[in-house]
Amino acid sequence: MKTLECRIDGGAGIEIIVRRLVIAGWAGRDARDVEHHIRELEALGVKRPASVPTFYRITADLLTTSERIDVVGTHSSGEVEVVLIQTASNGLLVGIGSDHTDRRVESYDVAVSKQMCAKPVSATLWRYADVASHWDSLIARSWRIDGDADRVLYQEGTLARLLRPEELIERGFGAGGMPPGSAMFCGTQGVLGHLSASAGYELELHDPVLGRSLRHRYLVDALAHVE
Repeated sequence: MKTLECRIDGGAGIEIIVRRLVIAGWAGRDARDVEHHIRELEALGVKRPASVPTFYRITADLLTTSERIDVVGTHSSGEVEVVLIQTASNGLLVGIGSDHTDRRVESYDVAVSKQMCAKPVSATLWRYADVASHWDSLIARSWRIDGDADRVLYQEGTLARLLRPEELIERGFGAGGMPPGSAMFCGTQGVLGHLSASAGYELELHDPVLGRSLRHRYLVDALAHVE
């Protein structure tokens, strides 16, 4: 179980308790986009999934709104993803997060790799009802932070590339939907270039219709591997 101190955009702070966390993998609508991401991972030695999309249940303790995370070694990287959080009192909420993953472990066990790193998520959230009607126009972006001032665009695409939340929820949680206290990462965008580690990542979910953005920035502290 994880307790997050958040706020709904434009409102007061709220406390969110997450008991169940699911990561949706290979969640693209277009088979070509899915194949592109599969090949990105195959280049790192990751086996092709048996079916798509795939859902991984991981511990909710990995969720964090912190601006720093610790990882082991220098072989992990982030992936910008929309995060859905179902609450009892505020309904379905939307955040932006990173499925930060250990790529070395991923090469031999994807499910285990998902458990290896913290999962950053924005402390500011939107109500899903406020963006549902123009969901496909939302834009998810990430930048690599390669130095003190260097910021390089790493991922960018509209949510029209990914399966709709309703379909992901039904396939990931069943016909009963997401119970309160559940969260789901909803799939990523293809990278611009190659999957690569970085000193940090900046994430954005931009709403061009309402003219606003969710943002989160985090730095990566690589712990030395002691033999």
